[in-house]
Amino acid sequence: MKRLSLLVGLLFSLCACAGGPTPPKLPYHSWYVGLAAPRFMEVWVESVDVLDQRGLAFFRVHAGVAGYTRKPEGWHKGGGSMMPVNNVDLPDRIFVRWQSLVEPQTYKIGIRIPQWVRDEMVRPERVFCEADQENVTLYRNRITLGMAPGGIVKVWVGAGCLGFKEVGRFQAEIEPLGPNQNGKGNYYRAPKPEAQAYIDQHGIPYGTW
Repeated sequence: MKRLSLLVGLLFSLCACAGGPTPPKLPYHSWYVGLAAPRFMEVWVESVDVLDQRGLAFFRVHAGVAGYTRKPEGWHKGGGSMMPVNNVDLPDRIFVRWQSLVEPQTYKIGIRIPQWVRDEMVRPERVFCEADQENVTLYRNRITLGMAPGGIVKVWVGAGCLGFKEVGRFQAEIEPLGPNQNGKGNYYRAPKPEAQAYIDQHGIPYGTW
């Protein structure tokens, strides 16, 4: 009888795993990850992975080209190339691996998201949006990752008319394995001609991010 009970319990566990995790209970269908970089400081993001507050891991929720700011120095405080993150609970940690094409160098980092950020992401706020010319209720459900040469990462949480709040500034480490750990070989794509021209004339403005 004891063996039968263990077998039944195992079967229920297997069924639960096969069905996948329960959808998170959030006040919206998706939250977003945005990728940003200073103008001309080109990056290629290989992967953004998330460990959510339930302890579940989700791989490559975003990747590719970042959105660029108007100036090479400093930051625009939020925004970027946004991607919805579906069926994932609020983030506990975000892992990023990217190539800084103007150096060139590959970096990686794991960022712990504080509880106050998750609180902000589910707190409704009433705000007047000029674009809509009306009062609307919004959530700060967008997390922006700003990546700059030297492995600097800035993180913000916000949304459209609500603006963005800075989460923190972080230092990534150099990825010893190098770029393109996807079977395509160790190489860096050359920066676009306008980006290379800026670097050749002005250099990389380290220390401004």
